[in-house]
Amino acid sequence: MSSTIAEREVALVDLVDRLLGGGVVIAGDVTLAVADVDLVYLSLRALVSSVATAEEKQVLPRMGSAL
Repeated sequence: MSSTIAEREVALVDLVDRLLGGGVVIAGDVTLAVADVDLVYLSLRALVSSVATAEEKQVLPRMGSAL
């Protein structure tokens, strides 16, 4: 019997391990408007990854011995 991802039980630790192991980018745009007049625009970008994965994919700036 096969099960879909939604039906399987996944521990939070396993989920975080997969997320940090591969990395994920979270992106979003928020616009606050009144009467079709844009008042505030926010562009949000976040990278969630482990340091080892970020170094492997070369997305960290050179920090010398800081890490």
